[in-house]
Amino acid sequence: MVAKRENISSGSKFEEAFGYSRAVKVGDMLFISGTIGMDYTTGTVPEDPAAQVRQIIANFEPALREAGASLKDIVQITTYVTTPEIFQEVGPELGRIFGDVRPTNAALVVAFPVPDVKVEIAATAVIGCGT
Repeated sequence: MVAKRENISSGSKFEEAFGYSRAVKVGDMLFISGTIGMDYTTGTVPEDPAAQVRQIIANFEPALREAGASLKDIVQITTYVTTPEIFQEVGPELGRIFGDVRPTNAALVVAFPVPDVKVEIAATAVIGCGT
């Protein structure tokens, strides 16, 4: 039996323009796209990298809820930053957020096409594993 695929959208203009979904649920797996710390209601990105991480997590939460998951179900993240120094700022924030969950993490230094973005995070969750 093939697992059903469900695309989950945040309604972001980028999703339609660039042909992707905020998240894709397949069976008990949830794959969350690389997400930036933009407050989509205001169109702003905080200057502080740790604040960007907090906004990223806030941006994850609607897709997690829609899929029947929570932050505790995240098993893997990939953190993209603009410099190694930025990761030194966001690492402790990730530790506060995921301290008890402890997902795997790969950190990469990249350039972003969106001004002011210093951090982007993608995630994979196994729905129900964190309860």
